[in-house]
Amino acid sequence: MARSIWPTLSALMRARLVIDKPIGKIAVFIDGPNLHGAARTLGFKIDYRLLLKEFQSRGTLARAYYYTTIIEDQEYSAIRPLVDWLDYNGYTVVTKPTKEFLDESGRRRVKGNMDIELAVDAMEISAHVDEMVLFSGDGDFRSLVEAIQRRGVRVTVVSTISTQPAMVADELRRQADVFLDLRELQPRIARDPVERPLATADRAPKPMMPTKRRTSSL
Repeated sequence: MARSIWPTLSALMRARLVIDKPIGKIAVFIDGPNLHGAARTLGFKIDYRLLLKEFQSRGTLARAYYYTTIIEDQEYSAIRPLVDWLDYNGYTVVTKPTKEFLDESGRRRVKGNMDIELAVDAMEISAHVDEMVLFSGDGDFRSLVEAIQRRGVRVTVVSTISTQPAMVADELRRQADVFLDLRELQPRIARDPVERPLATADRAPKPMMPTKRRTSSL
């Protein structure tokens, strides 16, 4: 019986720390495909200008990272205009080309994963921030969240349990100091459906640290 209450006590202790500790520097990490899928399932599109402003209003935004894979040698990719816009408007964009391979049945598959790049950047910046905001529901990030917490950084995970099934892994949601449902953020970060697509010439306020664009090799 005593064992079963420890996870609850641990969660309460982390929540108390979140309440008592003043908000300072924030780093935002966006798993691009994961966030896109969650928002699409909820029926809206993200306005990344509003998302940036939302977290600038919550503290000092040190840096906002966006991770995605890109299909090389494709005549047109729907993700490229977004990547270009983010790169010019306050985000640190990290991209990697996808890798094509043949599965056991001989069918062509596309593989791409940015978990390592996100984890390395998160560990590097953890010494300089007070809070990490992770936009992802991928359970593979649970160990990363735990490691960041051991460094004294509180972690907020943003995904959704408002869908069936939930878009966030239960182990990741339990590990986070705070879980924020994307549905709750929707009124503040959703794109106006009648607004034209963001143009690369539009400018938004930039975070305190300079932005960069990096392409990771396989």
